[in-house]
Amino acid sequence: QVQLVESGGGLVQAGGSLRLSCAASGRTFRGYYMGWFRPASGKEREFVARITWSGGSTYYADFVKGRFTNSTDNAKNTVYLQMNSLKPEDTAVYYCHAAPNLSMFINKNLGSWGQGTQVTVSS
Repeated sequence: QVQLVESGGGLVQAGGSLRLSCAASGRTFRGYYMGWFRPASGKEREFVARITWSGGSTYYADFVKGRFTNSTDNAKNTVYLQMNSLKPEDTAVYYCHAAPNLSMFINKNLGSWGQGTQVTVSS
């Protein structure tokens, strides 16, 4: 069974940085899509960023392009989200998501989810 455990959230001032980690376990993740979502104004979770397990392909939501960077450390079975130039509107619980293919990744009802880590950006 896939388990995803996020860490690295916290309180930071606007303009600051945080690095989130998602430790994955329970199977081999080669070929998997890994990524991050956050709730959008009380609505369902919105896409933030994704990366293939090999690290060869990344994709970002427009509102984080140039500020957030996804990376993987296959030896540690961990995915990272480096968050720079944080804004108050980035405040949210960030959830790690994993799925064996892109279709399942996009379908948020499929794949696996972590428990989330809180990011709070003060102005």
